[in-house]
Amino acid sequence: MKKDNKGNKPSHSPEFGDKKKSRTPRKGSFGKDQKPENSSKKLYLGRGKDQKPIYEWSDEAPKKKKPAFKKPFSPIKSKAKFKSDERKPEYTFKGVESKNKNKDTDEIRLNKYIANAGICSRRDADKLIEGGEIKVNGQVITSLGYKVQRGDKILYNGRTLNPEKPMYVLLNKPKDFITTTDDPYERKTVMQLVENACDERIFPVGRLDRNTTGLLLFTNDGELTESLAHPSNNIKKIYQVTLDKPLSQKDADIIMEGIELEDGPTKVDDLQILSKDKTILGLEIHSGKNRIVRRIFAHFGYDVVALDRVTYAGLTKKDLPRGKYRFLTEKEVINLKYLRRKK
Repeated sequence: MKKDNKGNKPSHSPEFGDKKKSRTPRKGSFGKDQKPENSSKKLYLGRGKDQKPIYEWSDEAPKKKKPAFKKPFSPIKSKAKFKSDERKPEYTFKGVESKNKNKDTDEIRLNKYIANAGICSRRDADKLIEGGEIKVNGQVITSLGYKVQRGDKILYNGRTLNPEKPMYVLLNKPKDFITTTDDPYERKTVMQLVENACDERIFPVGRLDRNTTGLLLFTNDGELTESLAHPSNNIKKIYQVTLDKPLSQKDADIIMEGIELEDGPTKVDDLQILSKDKTILGLEIHSGKNRIVRRIFAHFGYDVVALDRVTYAGLTKKDLPRGKYRFLTEKEVINLKYLRRKK
């Protein structure tokens, strides 16, 4: 090799014919589990026929993921503006409420009035009343059964309260969210998924387990909430159930006949096999008992590995992706509030 005028050897460069190979491997040139040099990210590609995970190494620097939620949900009404692309409806119920009027139409219980104003739940409203923190027309009221007129002036901390407009929001709940308005352990709650839906304070109707997905209704309509939760109204619910093993015909027949659980008899309205291996089922039930679907199959030694509520009180998941919400139409609300009661 020739030296320059100063006696130095030339540095390596392409023009000197340096054929030294780059150490950076080509993408996909390594085995599934072998980590190539200079690679920093392991990508999950899914599972093969043997159900084993398949990975691929990438030389791209991993991107930092932003946390889904920066802070836990606070029961205090969010100041965030309405951010949904869907237009917030104005429910009028024209021609319906007039048919259902009674002598108590112009009166409302004080705790319900406070709850409808978005201050707190009815239970917490009772505490405010007992504590003498509520005034009606300038007079402190401590009676829990006290009723107010629509034209009365109700004060809390010097602020005049006004009932909020009714809101009805349907959520397709994903996994890993608990159905509660607040959680002391700062776990993810369903309230975080609908906190920007409207300025009105809304609450979930009933509940779904943390690992149960599907339809969950939110509203500030206390009367509808109580109606949907009451066992005598037989609210129809349909679940898609995935079991850890095939359901035997014998167990299916016994379930349809009705079984006795630790909290009493349980009746299933319909049961359909949806998959050839008999592990995916459709279950229709009216019972509102806690964890009822999982307990039914656990009674026969089955483990429910996935549970999805696909129908609730006539509402379906059509055009509602997982983790998203929509407002009920006025027709849907009328059906829930009035037409359903005629059945």
